[in-house]
Amino acid sequence: MSSEHRVGLRTEQRDQFSRRNAPPEASTPEPLDIDHYHRVADHYIDNLVAKLEEMQEEREDVDCEYSFILLISLSPQSGVLTLAFPPIGTYVLNKQPPNKQIWLSSPKSGPKRYDYVFALISSSSAPETSDKMSGGDGAAQRGAGVKGQEMRGEWVYLRDGSTLTALLEEELGVRMDIV
Repeated sequence: MSSEHRVGLRTEQRDQFSRRNAPPEASTPEPLDIDHYHRVADHYIDNLVAKLEEMQEEREDVDCEYSFILLISLSPQSGVLTLAFPPIGTYVLNKQPPNKQIWLSSPKSGPKRYDYVFALISSSSAPETSDKMSGGDGAAQRGAGVKGQEMRGEWVYLRDGSTLTALLEEELGVRMDIV
């Protein structure tokens, strides 16, 4: 079949369309230095692992394992979280330091790459943000925007504006108390 008879958009066209239609607050990743990326990603993953270990204690069929690779400097570089979650399947979540992303492979919704961005959210419905997430430098939360709203850091899939936190709650029933 010749290229002029193919239906649909090429991958690069689809990507441009998705980026144009993403919510404005989810369109640009936060410019993190590598140390800040590790602090934010590790804090999120550590909290997720704690939630999953609680779930594992309640359900014998759930199996959660987290491992990370250390460099000579003994600083964590990339971690892999594997979650067997019957009957849905196996989830794999890992840090991607070169891209400053968290990648998730879900048996239900497929693969996604999450970037850390700040988004304007309602402060009344937002979970509490811990300063530990940013290493105490206040970068996890960026002051108030409009009254009743504030800027919060979140892992966002830029193609559709969805968040990792929302996906975990929807697919696994895991409620993250941090963003």
